[in-house]
Amino acid sequence: MSTLVITYDLGTTGCKTCLYRIDGGLSLVSSAMAQYPLFMTENGGAEQRVEDWWKALCETTRKTLTAASVRPSDIHGISFCCQMQGSVFVDERGHSLRNPMVYMDGRAVKQMKENLGHGLFRISGMNAVKALKTLYITGGVAATPKDPLWKYHWVRENEPEVFSRLHTWMDVKDYLILRCTGVCGMTRDSAHVTFIYDTRPGKEGWHKGLCRMFGVDTAHLPNVVSATDVVGHLTETAARDLGLVSGLPVFGGGGDVSMAAIGSGCLAPFDTHVYVGTSGWVSSNVDRRLLDIGNFMASIFGAIPGRYNYIGEQETSGACLQWVRDHLALDEIGVYLKDRKDLPEQLDGLYALLNQAVEETGPGAGNLIFTPWLHGNRAPREDTHARGMFFNLGMTTGKRQMVRAVVEGVAYHKRWILEAMEKKIPRNDSVCFVGGGARSSVWCQVMADVLGRTVRTVKYPQDIGTAGAAVVCAVGLGLLNRFEDAKPMIPMGETYQPRPGTRKVYERNFRVFTGLYKANRHLFRALNEPERP
Repeated sequence: MSTLVITYDLGTTGCKTCLYRIDGGLSLVSSAMAQYPLFMTENGGAEQRVEDWWKALCETTRKTLTAASVRPSDIHGISFCCQMQGSVFVDERGHSLRNPMVYMDGRAVKQMKENLGHGLFRISGMNAVKALKTLYITGGVAATPKDPLWKYHWVRENEPEVFSRLHTWMDVKDYLILRCTGVCGMTRDSAHVTFIYDTRPGKEGWHKGLCRMFGVDTAHLPNVVSATDVVGHLTETAARDLGLVSGLPVFGGGGDVSMAAIGSGCLAPFDTHVYVGTSGWVSSNVDRRLLDIGNFMASIFGAIPGRYNYIGEQETSGACLQWVRDHLALDEIGVYLKDRKDLPEQLDGLYALLNQAVEETGPGAGNLIFTPWLHGNRAPREDTHARGMFFNLGMTTGKRQMVRAVVEGVAYHKRWILEAMEKKIPRNDSVCFVGGGARSSVWCQVMADVLGRTVRTVKYPQDIGTAGAAVVCAVGLGLLNRFEDAKPMIPMGETYQPRPGTRKVYERNFRVFTGLYKANRHLFRALNEPERP
């Protein structure tokens, strides 16, 4: 029988809502997108508004149903895929106390240093006792100011009135589930990245010793659920807002990394996918906890029982091409910062022109290299001070070469992460490329050439998060016995092979790319480290 489910992908810049039909395959019936703002603060903060999220959910749900001519009563389940490492602080009624701090928020430098940066013995700048204890219990450590643990402390120290009313501290997805059902529950992947959650087999749960060590009140922590658990059912209020029927089961779902692994069909051990959205990452499906402190990579719980996602993150990925669009293209054609009703259509056309510019420019971009660290670096070198740059500009360098250099720079960074990951896992001659970047055949070919390996795609690469959430619904509703059974259901796209003629230039340029960070890290700090009062 055909079963319809609605899934949501709530990311950095917008909400994508998809209606899927599950009937032996996984078919995308209709979808809708709504954008919302991201607010950056001078002290390194990055926030969004819960009402913007909820408005986007409501608007896109109604549009999706209308486009498919589907009745609300035809829907059988709901699940979420959301950005991770956010912090939403709610009171006892479930109302948000302040704007959520999203994963890009890096203002908690002081809190991290005070809690983790002191001690006679240190590992990678961290208190050795605290770091080793955390690593042993959780398999990772909150080693960056952008981690949720330090956001919690930042609010406690800087907004005591807000903190005094805190009832539950949760991630983005978990807040939206609360808004839908009135029930609090955090999925295991989000709990894991707080790094106060015990991930040892047979001992899973909030670790009281770590909470005491890091000053976290266990009363603020929600119940932890699995991806396929029914957290609650859609309330009448939420159903009225969304245009759905009350009583629908709402499944736990997962973060974007967990759902992307499923939606890309990477369901077997060591299946690896490369993601280019606003942010980016490389993730491999593994069957045990893995950790690489030196390269700032660790494994976190996946949605599949007994599996982990071994991941290296890139802070700005597709956002780099958006920067090109806004600052090298829109201003050039006279529409930058102007109120134009036809701008969305122009933007779609601009991306096509940018792809054409990349395709018409030779590999190596005229020996021009771009570093895609517009908001700092994560793996394999954690550095909030790192920034983007064009290296080796010359008199003959043009915008076309600059555009291609940006696309290649993102691919160089993915290779940097992938090769660091393969110190812990077997080398994979084939990877799956997903996310909005994989919609571009040009970017797919660049990725294959730079990585030097086969690149596979799925039919709807920009929808892998919602596809993964749909598989969660299928397993939760009993339509599938296990996640691995979903692999043949996911429609695949094109496959790209590396071109031998590009190898020499990309091998050389990649070596220069990785050397640029080492040569400039002290200069990044000199320019971007906040001045002490």
